[in-house]
Amino acid sequence: MRHDANSRPNRDATVRVWLVGDFAASRAGNFSVAEDLARRLAERGYSVGTTSDRRQRVARVVDMAIRTWRRSRFVDVAAVDVYSGRAFVWAKVVVGVLRRQRVPTVLVLRGGNLPQMAQRAPDRMRRLLGQGAAVVALSPYLGDRLAPFTRSMRVIPNPIDVSLYTYRQRVTAAPRLVWLRTFEELYNPVMAVEVLARVAQRYPDASLVMVGKDVGDGTLERARRTAVDLGVAGRVEFVGPVAKSDVPVQLQRGDVLVNTPRIDNVPVSVLEAMATGLCIVSTDVGGIPNLLTDGQDALLVPDANPEAMAAAVVRCCADPALAARLSAAARRTALGFDWSAVLPQWEALLNEVAAGGRA
Repeated sequence: MRHDANSRPNRDATVRVWLVGDFAASRAGNFSVAEDLARRLAERGYSVGTTSDRRQRVARVVDMAIRTWRRSRFVDVAAVDVYSGRAFVWAKVVVGVLRRQRVPTVLVLRGGNLPQMAQRAPDRMRRLLGQGAAVVALSPYLGDRLAPFTRSMRVIPNPIDVSLYTYRQRVTAAPRLVWLRTFEELYNPVMAVEVLARVAQRYPDASLVMVGKDVGDGTLERARRTAVDLGVAGRVEFVGPVAKSDVPVQLQRGDVLVNTPRIDNVPVSVLEAMATGLCIVSTDVGGIPNLLTDGQDALLVPDANPEAMAAAVVRCCADPALAARLSAAARRTALGFDWSAVLPQWEALLNEVAAGGRA
């Protein structure tokens, strides 16, 4: 996403903000949460610049470093997304540039497996987070796990625009399942197929729609093979990636979201499904128990346990009162993550950090 601040500074804006993260999604017809934040801040009168929209990793890091260096003297506050793995490199590089230029920086923790990384390399995590004027966790789970590595932890929820998702309360739940994630190992898509096969033993008309892009680690192929091996290939539709605007349409095709990750934080895909009124059945990993309450707005099951998840799906379909209760409660929970509630928290934090000036 590009704003005027990418080409020239707007000195009349309340605060000049520089956002660093993966801004390549819009080039594929989608918009990430970071891109949405940039747009909303710009609409509120802030001068907002972003980097980077490069897709190749090395080019992205170089672009981030060079453009951040050039823009730093026109910036009042920067926010840098922090993921684990290779993406951790861009945070280290850019924060080094911002620190040298004395730009007050907010570090935004986005990766659900950051706690595991912190356990493996605590000094590395402590050094990075110690350089932030503020550190923002997008869930209480990340906040609790990474608070020992910084003195300036805040929690600001991962937001969605609830108005984009038409709500339909499931007064009954048909065995129409939806899976919405990226096809990669940590999200365990094969388990969704295994769940369908078990649900189909009770409900012969059960079906599964799987929406998401393939990262190329072989999980999509394994999911296809598993569907064939279990005799449910005709019941599974592999939709592939869709534009963000099409996500609500895909979600409305089902009544139950099966969320199968092995590691997670506060997934936007689950919030989207809750906003539409789907019944949520999820593994209880990572930050999921901080987002969902078992028996209230979702049914939670152990990791890598397709039998338990299938049983939970059958419960939803067999008990209309349960389905209606889960559906209504899910919508109420999603409303608490709407941009109308979250954006003021970002504005307050960015203004506070910018007011502290260049230390």
